[in-house]
Amino acid sequence: MDAITPLRPSIFLCFYLLLLATTLTLRFAESQSFIGVNYGQVADNLPPPDATAKLLKSTTIGKIRLYGADPAIINTLANSGISIVVGAANGDIPNMASDPNAAAQWVNANVLPYYPASNITLITVGNEVLTSGDQGLTSQLVPAIRNVQNALNSASLGGKIKVSTVHSMAVLTQSDPPSTGSFNPALQDTLKQLLSFQRDNKSPLTINPYPFFAYQSDPRPETLAFCLFQPNSGRVDSGNGKLYTNMFDAQVDAVHSALSAMGYQDIEIVVAETGWPSRGDNNEVGPSVDNAKAYNGNLINHLRSLVGTPLMPGKSVDTYVFALYDEDLKPGPGSERAFGLYKTDLSVSYDVGLAKSSQQIPPSSPKTPAPTTAAGWCVPKAGASDAQLQANLDYACSSEGVDCGPIQPGGTCFEPNTVASHAAFAMNLYYQTYGKNPWNCDFSQSATLTSQNPSYNACVYPGGSI
Repeated sequence: MDAITPLRPSIFLCFYLLLLATTLTLRFAESQSFIGVNYGQVADNLPPPDATAKLLKSTTIGKIRLYGADPAIINTLANSGISIVVGAANGDIPNMASDPNAAAQWVNANVLPYYPASNITLITVGNEVLTSGDQGLTSQLVPAIRNVQNALNSASLGGKIKVSTVHSMAVLTQSDPPSTGSFNPALQDTLKQLLSFQRDNKSPLTINPYPFFAYQSDPRPETLAFCLFQPNSGRVDSGNGKLYTNMFDAQVDAVHSALSAMGYQDIEIVVAETGWPSRGDNNEVGPSVDNAKAYNGNLINHLRSLVGTPLMPGKSVDTYVFALYDEDLKPGPGSERAFGLYKTDLSVSYDVGLAKSSQQIPPSSPKTPAPTTAAGWCVPKAGASDAQLQANLDYACSSEGVDCGPIQPGGTCFEPNTVASHAAFAMNLYYQTYGKNPWNCDFSQSATLTSQNPSYNACVYPGGSI
């Protein structure tokens, strides 16, 4: 805490918090355009499409991405307000590239019968083609995309439905620090054609960043905290001096830097996939319910904060969480079959606050009602080190909406002037500000919930039951 935050008059602070809570209530009660989910179907136990549509409508999920163009799913989402991404498979690309009529037939079969009742907004042509190693497919990608765009134009849908393709992070050869992000030189020619098309048609570059895989390649505790949006000391980008406190922002900004290096910094970035598995094989590092809940819950809170990334502040990147359900037929390690936010019986795998009912706060009160038996405050665990508490303190006080003025000199909670006391106040304030979810009181397992009010003298800790 280098800078002293001036104390705000309490009457204005209360009014601000009330206004903020009311605004968030109205915003969170509806679907959120920047929060999406991937609906993979490599499974033999999925619920019927109408049940999935009902589930989606009960959440704040505003977008869904399909890997194909399943008519049953597209139909059940008609008039729901949920925007839909449909996909043309890698196997469709050769015909689409060589024959404009094939692209037109695909659009005629998979888009026109459903639009605009079903809000199709994006067509992805191929998935991770540029890193597939198939040079023939790579050379056909841009011609296929152009033909699909021309088919949309002919149907008077140009500009209403965008066309793109999805990339893995492997299209970058450099990503750390984010300011040095650069695309693989071997892909430059194809990328120039693709990015020129995307700029002309205002379509997004869609990318699949997975902090989970970054952690698997560097399984240290500090890396895990960085990947899970948990308190950590952060990483300073040596190229521009910007501080990164999570891997998601670092990966997205590396893509932005790569675009900027090629002169295409104006192209929008969309996160087509990101997520964390809730289980895996015994030899896999990272999969667990706690980690999946922390990553996806904190990611969603980060998006809702609208704080953006260090290179793209003030707005949230449209992000599709992988995935809606576990997919029991996917090949590969056990984690590949365990990314689902929901079980196929429609119950939650773990709660990350997506249900509309969990976001609704009575307009008359800025506080969320809690049972009188509920733990009301977040405090450090006994034995937590000063180093960990200092990291918690720095993280909480740098978070959007957390006012640490009371623990600055002259504040009502400045004394005792110790790391432990200041961290306790800041950690609790972070927990109260970000929804009172259990994962908001984790702090790398250095915090716990309590029903004992830690307030003292004139120092009042927000929280408790109403």
